[in-house]
Amino acid sequence: MEGNHLLLYTAIVTIMFFLVIRLPWCNQRKRKIGQGLIKLPPGDRSWFYIGDSLRWYSSISSSHPPRYVEEQIKRHGRVFTSSIFGRRAVVSADPVFNKHIMQNEGKLFQSSYPKSFRDLVGKNGVIVVHGEKQRRLHAIAVNSMRLEKIQSDSSFFSDVQMVMLQIICSLQENVVIVLQEFCRKVAINLMVNQLLGVSSECEINDMASLFSDFVDGCLSVPINFPGFAYRTAMKAREGIINKIKKTIAAGMQQLGPAENQGVLGRLMETESLNDNAVADFIINLLFAGNETTAKTMLFAVYFLTQCPQALEQLQVIDETLRLGGIAIWLLREAIEDVKYQVPFLSAIHLDEGIYPNALQFNPWRWLSEENKEKRNWRSSPFFSPFGGGARYCPGAELARLQIAFFLHHFITKYRWTQVAEDRMSFFPSARLVNGFQVLVTKV
Repeated sequence: MEGNHLLLYTAIVTIMFFLVIRLPWCNQRKRKIGQGLIKLPPGDRSWFYIGDSLRWYSSISSSHPPRYVEEQIKRHGRVFTSSIFGRRAVVSADPVFNKHIMQNEGKLFQSSYPKSFRDLVGKNGVIVVHGEKQRRLHAIAVNSMRLEKIQSDSSFFSDVQMVMLQIICSLQENVVIVLQEFCRKVAINLMVNQLLGVSSECEINDMASLFSDFVDGCLSVPINFPGFAYRTAMKAREGIINKIKKTIAAGMQQLGPAENQGVLGRLMETESLNDNAVADFIINLLFAGNETTAKTMLFAVYFLTQCPQALEQLQVIDETLRLGGIAIWLLREAIEDVKYQVPFLSAIHLDEGIYPNALQFNPWRWLSEENKEKRNWRSSPFFSPFGGGARYCPGAELARLQIAFFLHHFITKYRWTQVAEDRMSFFPSARLVNGFQVLVTKV
């Protein structure tokens, strides 16, 4: 049993980790600064607004999102210039440069997101704010979601087990389910319970419905008109905020310990944030935690279906994060001109030079001495499923624990048979195109 737990943790992974650096200045290959010239990295010249976007979107909506970047690397090297998102940008697939960028958050670079995303996560969202405000909110998130702190709450494990078993045991035998929707339900139940302290099935279902609309609008065209995903998502945001504020009001009248109200309770007790800031903070954690956890659960089962031997040994988590993590790129904007000597090193999760047979699901690769240091996501430039620098995911360890619990209960209680062909796509978000339809039976 102890060996199985080790293998289980050996086993979640992000697909191709690269960074997109938006340039605050335009579509020239060179720009004068004083008496000198600043040169952009090489890249294709193309129409400014259309640019390489069509090839980019075609690539990320396929089963192999790195294709476009791989083509550019062959032509121009690991750091190249491209026209995407209506801006001239530098794309980096170099591990050392990527680490340099993440470690210089707020100094040389800052995060940059589309308007629809910024509007939905809120102006107080830890994902989008900068400077001292970002550092403070990130520290609060890290402190609130430290595994040792959560584990000190006597009800934490019992709550996780209760929520997990309640949902998993609700599956009917010999019925075809869409596993993608099921995993999203599991994740939102866990997140709402742990962040808000809510356990009512009705309340959780309402939140799950609102959150689904919210997520669908995060990368939409920001048109605030009925019928558009952005408008629907903004309405969903209002509904989520109302529920959070009701929970805050109820918590203030409750005499019990703050731990019984989840992360929200601890936040209200120890941090001086107003209700609007707290609402944005919780929305950010819901978004980041739910999407990562739900999709990794889904992809883990998808890969295990194709690899029965790994299923028997419960080896999945890190390999799933390498092949199917949701963060296939990060957006950063250069605050000032940056000079950097790019070393000749490989950088991406699907790079054959770093991971031989990179497209193959092979969880045993992480057991080799050569890869043990690579899998340290906090320090390795070759494996970055949870980001890095000042913006690393504060709930990383909690997510791994939730996924391990899910796989343990799902795998020991059920067997499943895939009933429809499926493939991975990463546009508009990481998903399986047909939702991964499976026939489940009890063990």
